[in-house]
Amino acid sequence: MEWTRQQRYQSYDHYTAQQLLELQSQAATDPVQVRYHLHPSLGLLNDPNGFSYFNGQWHLFYQSFPFGATHGIKSWMHTVSEDLVHWRNLGLAVAPDTKFDSHGAYSGSAKAFGDRLFLMYTGNHRDADWNRISYQVGAWMDKDGQVTKLDHELFVNPPHFTELRDPQLLVKDGHYYALLGAQRTADKTGVADLWESDQLESGWHEVGEVDLGQSDLGYMVECPNYVDVDGRAVMIFCPQGLDHQTAPYQNIYPNMYLTGQDFDLTAPRLVNPDETLTNLDEGFDVYATQAFNAPDGTAYAVSWVGLPDTTYPTDDHNWANVMSQVKELHYRDGHLYQTPVEAMADLRHTHHATIFTGQPTVIKEDAGQQFELQVTIEPNQAGTLTLAGDQSLEHGVFLNFDTTAGQLVIDRAKAGQPVAEDHGTTRTLTVPGHQELKLDIFVDHSLVEIFVNDGYKVATLRYFADQAHGQVAFTNPTKATGTLWPIKPY
Repeated sequence: MEWTRQQRYQSYDHYTAQQLLELQSQAATDPVQVRYHLHPSLGLLNDPNGFSYFNGQWHLFYQSFPFGATHGIKSWMHTVSEDLVHWRNLGLAVAPDTKFDSHGAYSGSAKAFGDRLFLMYTGNHRDADWNRISYQVGAWMDKDGQVTKLDHELFVNPPHFTELRDPQLLVKDGHYYALLGAQRTADKTGVADLWESDQLESGWHEVGEVDLGQSDLGYMVECPNYVDVDGRAVMIFCPQGLDHQTAPYQNIYPNMYLTGQDFDLTAPRLVNPDETLTNLDEGFDVYATQAFNAPDGTAYAVSWVGLPDTTYPTDDHNWANVMSQVKELHYRDGHLYQTPVEAMADLRHTHHATIFTGQPTVIKEDAGQQFELQVTIEPNQAGTLTLAGDQSLEHGVFLNFDTTAGQLVIDRAKAGQPVAEDHGTTRTLTVPGHQELKLDIFVDHSLVEIFVNDGYKVATLRYFADQAHGQVAFTNPTKATGTLWPIKPY
């Protein structure tokens, strides 16, 4: 359907209980709905927000428009987990119900302070002429999940930015810092900006623009996140409108990262940063990744699997987008690694595992749409591994590998209903030549996550195949070993 502005910004109490039940049913019964990844109970999901550890649980909020597959008046939905894998939906946490967020509670972060969790986010307001005014606002959540918003904005956006949003709250040496994405007023270019306070609820002032060692960050930086990964400073962000000469990418907007020796908060800069930007995910559909350091220092990240200005077949069923699995981040050998958290292994149906070795062709004729596949392909071979394939293997998600040349090409052109074909149907990953290729692949009905060589690279994609297409096979005998586990839903 075509949504009008009025429809997208109707108040939440406009919708009846019956309408909400119908929307929930559409999302729950869609055959391509994911089963072991976080997904919207109704409507649209986008940016992960407030990823944190509080009161003995992991907390993850997400941007939501609950009434359909469009970007309308946003709220925060709240989920909790004991293991970073099984998420329980607690429902609406931050509603668009004050003058500061009347037209949407936008993205932000959370951090625990004693027995309360502080939420810091961007509120969206429209005046009578529909001019947008953004506010940086705060709220406290208690142990019972009750949210109390501050009655004032934390600070006023300065005129030298046309956009300032998506604050990540940081704490160091008794000072509070907010890292935000921004667009400069003067030349409409993107930048990350840092603010500081010693009082949290007030007293904020601008420290300055963050020097990331890059002259081009497009026309807007969204969702900047800083994390410490094994002693290395890592900055993850989304530079919209980035020149393809600065960094290669094919998605409409990229999700990039840089690493450095340290993050200087006084004269804000990434110390001795990488020379070039790197794609955080080399697949088709990852954006707005949010990362944080847990109390023990471990860095975790989770992503919106969806892209701005992109439509998906599920839009026709009035729901959209899913969340990636949580990834643990590590830095070694000069590179950022992303790996599944330990509890992902608990989802395996180990008694129904398919173990293969030698030179297999068909790994499993009917693997369904819900499994994990670990496979090691020996050096100096070329072929195709098909996921969600039909009997003829003419349709499916094709992983075209060449372990001589060192290349992995992911092709979703014949996987089912098309997605964002204007931005290409393949993604090419460079891997070491003349070496074995290790893949850890998670399939969940309309989502594939591929961890390459123990997480050295990651590629994520949506696909929308006939759910009867469940064959996993090589196109020709391939020297490979591995295991396929069916996966339990939650």
